Amino acid sequence: MKVIQTAIPDLLILEPKVFGDQRGFFLESYNQQTFHDLTGVAATFVQDNHSRSGKNVLRGLHYQIKQPQGKLVRVTAGCVFDVAVDLRKSSATLGHWVGVELSGENHRQFWVPPGFAHGFLVLSEQADFLYKTTEYYAPEHERCIRWDDPDIGIDWPQNYVPVLSAKDAQGRTFGDAEVFA
Repeated sequence: MKVIQTAIPDLLILEPKVFGDQRGFFLESYNQQTFHDLTGVAATFVQDNHSRSGKNVLRGLHYQIKQPQGKLVRVTAGCVFDVAVDLRKSSATLGHWVGVELSGENHRQFWVPPGFAHGFLVLSEQADFLYKTTEYYAPEHERCIRWDDPDIGIDWPQNYVPVLSAKDAQGRTFGDAEVFA
């Protein structure tokens, strides 16, 4: 596995070794020891999630203010633009974001530690999005920041009209959002 640093040091892009031939491919999507050795992150994952979304669906920017979740995310089919926003008040990168393209073709994964809001935009006709979390889903603690907040200024891919859930359409502005100490 190759680990790629991003502009925010705690956000990591992971590229697994892919072994392929005319029959298809094989990759090890997760190995706790390798993950820890290469990233220094000692994460215990408690839940796996799988979502399927159509073109232009934008999910996020989500986080849990209590029971914050670290997420190891990947796409097994299709393509998304995946984004994490730093919400740690004590961080020099508070309000900064990193975006990465994840697809069934590039096999990349994205480590989003606790303390970040997370979201993605589907670029393909459909995408299967899988993620492991370090905490259980706690809807009473879930929060949402607007995907288009000008103070964050995410440079989403152009030429689309996002398809949003009612919850995501009601997201708070960054200035009004609860952040982590």
